[in-house]
Amino acid sequence: MPLPQHAVPETESPVPFPISAAGHLQDYRTVRATTEALCAPLTDEDHVVQTIPDVSPPKWHLAHVTWFFETFLLKPYLTDYQPFNSLYDHLFNSYYQTHGQPFMRPRRGWLSRPTVAEVYGYRRYVDNAMEKLLLTSVASAEGQWNEDVLGRLKLGLNHEQQHQELLMMDIKHILASNPLAPVYRSDVAQPHQAGAASPFQWVHFAEGVYQIGLQADRRGFSFDNESPRHPEYVGAFALGNRPVSNRDFLTFMEDGGYERVELWLSDGWDTLRSQGWCSPLYWEPCDTGWCYRTLGGVRPVDPDAPVCHVSFYEADAYARWAGARLPTEAEWEVAAGSVPVEGNFLEQDRLQPGPAPHTHDNQPLQQLFGDVWEWTGSAYRPYPGFAPLTGSLGEYNGKFMSSQMVLRGGCCVTPRSHIRSTYRNFYPPDARWAFAGFRLATEE
Repeated sequence: MPLPQHAVPETESPVPFPISAAGHLQDYRTVRATTEALCAPLTDEDHVVQTIPDVSPPKWHLAHVTWFFETFLLKPYLTDYQPFNSLYDHLFNSYYQTHGQPFMRPRRGWLSRPTVAEVYGYRRYVDNAMEKLLLTSVASAEGQWNEDVLGRLKLGLNHEQQHQELLMMDIKHILASNPLAPVYRSDVAQPHQAGAASPFQWVHFAEGVYQIGLQADRRGFSFDNESPRHPEYVGAFALGNRPVSNRDFLTFMEDGGYERVELWLSDGWDTLRSQGWCSPLYWEPCDTGWCYRTLGGVRPVDPDAPVCHVSFYEADAYARWAGARLPTEAEWEVAAGSVPVEGNFLEQDRLQPGPAPHTHDNQPLQQLFGDVWEWTGSAYRPYPGFAPLTGSLGEYNGKFMSSQMVLRGGCCVTPRSHIRSTYRNFYPPDARWAFAGFRLATEE
């Protein structure tokens, strides 16, 4: 099933959406249609499953992103707006404690009602109201957008794109947890058949004081955690030319990587033993050696694709085994500064990391964007001078700056217009259901 296509700029830009009434309305429609296209292959039964507390039922995602537009745009800015159902404000509030009382995350799978059909009815109701709001938010005299509406609209669109990625993560976990191994879609595009992965090489970067982050402005969009732009000293370092591959990781496994306590952080070793880890998530022994569950079905592990669905603990243990380390997020951003934002994203419709395609350019770094999010060795903390958004929207990022590690670069289920080199993703160090891999770094 083809997905609605986002406009992809030729070069990286912090302005993914055009500044016009018609443009914003089309962007709203496209983002909303993409979310529903991602859910179209699901049965009603698939929509309501919650396999672990981190996974939300697809029905909940569909309703929550709709709640976001209703709560932060329609209620304050559309005159005489009447909520679809006042109880939804409790059911589909994710974590906004200053707004109200969120429904407990581990219990989202308890909700057989509202039905899937009722949730789609909720989306139609809010979409109609949003179209009315967007068509009336340009002042007739000046032809300028209401800046508050514009800012919240951009945040809402980017928020829904985040949930498109989360949907694919959660759908994969829901289906892969079923012994019947149901296939999400049998017609997903196949990864590039690129042959053997490039030989591993170090790409070198000089020490210096670099500008990190984005300076937020009213014309473009970035999340508050990407700001402010600030100078940071980075020592000389080298970065692997490609992510660690499945073949590389198999060597680590065959060398007893999951049994060697000296390679693991203490918390990681305790987690490994309590969870019984012996391979990346979704891997299972098969006649050909190892197979993994993908959204397109069970397939033999591709040795030349980036390893995926590993935790920070596994990435750190591998780096220690290889005599290297994970890059800091500043090092990663320095390296990404000269690399175009191109790669295997949601729009390619492969929904699985694949080998790097052979290219004839002079770009030494491969797959820095797309395919897999890359764990860094940096804790998720605020930049110097960080200021969260005001009001309840200030809870969007800042409240999570504890016990999380930063990932960079996007993955095979990230919308292309959603990513940039300054984007900071974050997960707890034991998270494995994200499309996450890693590359190595070392000091010079």
